[in-house]
Amino acid sequence: MLDTMPDKMPTLDQLRVFLAVVECGSFSGAAEAIDRAQSVVSYTIASLEAQFGLSLFERGRRRPVLTDAGRAVLADARRVDLVVRELAARAEGLAQGLEGEVSLAVDVMYPSAALVPVLQDFAEHFPTTALNLKMEALGGVLKLVLDGEAGFGMAGPHERWPDQIDASAACSILLEVVAAPDHPLARFDKQIPIAALREHTQLVLSDRSRMTQGRDFNVYATRTWRLGDLDAKHRLLVAGLGWGSMPAHIIAEDLAAGTLVRLAIADHPRLIYPFSLIRRVDFASGPATAWLIERLRKASKDLEQQPAPVPGM
Repeated sequence: MLDTMPDKMPTLDQLRVFLAVVECGSFSGAAEAIDRAQSVVSYTIASLEAQFGLSLFERGRRRPVLTDAGRAVLADARRVDLVVRELAARAEGLAQGLEGEVSLAVDVMYPSAALVPVLQDFAEHFPTTALNLKMEALGGVLKLVLDGEAGFGMAGPHERWPDQIDASAACSILLEVVAAPDHPLARFDKQIPIAALREHTQLVLSDRSRMTQGRDFNVYATRTWRLGDLDAKHRLLVAGLGWGSMPAHIIAEDLAAGTLVRLAIADHPRLIYPFSLIRRVDFASGPATAWLIERLRKASKDLEQQPAPVPGM
């Protein structure tokens, strides 16, 4: 076969130096981040530009600014880097054999009825592998996975996953907006206008990770109590100290007993909370991790197929 490849292909090292300059915002910052001399970083970028026949950065600027060509190359460089990292992680996982420990982070909203049987089966199938389980709210799962404190996780909603995260949709649950039966909002016999919601304290589950700092999800009230614990939020709702949303599977008994009642919000008749199974693309997974990921996928699929409670029923 004829060799149609260019004589000088960019190396992975060159692409990673280029990515370091972009991410650090300076040649000196990139040199420090990847432990190279600044002259080496400058030479590597110049060589890469010569091989491409393109200017990747605008000249005459105090800080490196990408050209149009540089921005196009950036997207491809990131994709190549992620693919190589994923390949290396897969090979490492295969070489390591059975793990001594598997670390998993799960969103506190995820139904225990789906999670517990999977964990029980894991303990039976892999008695010599320790399981490090962490439960967090909102962006907490993402932070644990990004920081390497958890190998993978079952995370709640996120607007845009970072490039180093591989995410796949898992399932979703229904959230009920509720209050105690003696709460003023419980007296409405029709949909509650937003103006009325603003007048009463809303109980909100907070993100201790700061991954969602500055963003609120379905927060209407001007007065909020922010709680880092879902069980505490549940207890305060039953005590009549505010209103808020809760997973339908957690408060099903409260609704049946009348200790909590549903509130119909005017602009959101149904609140859906989606989950995604996430992991770093460079995370090395062995057989026990692969087994657990697959079982969680199946449990989530089975959960999604179950009929969701109908508000008002």
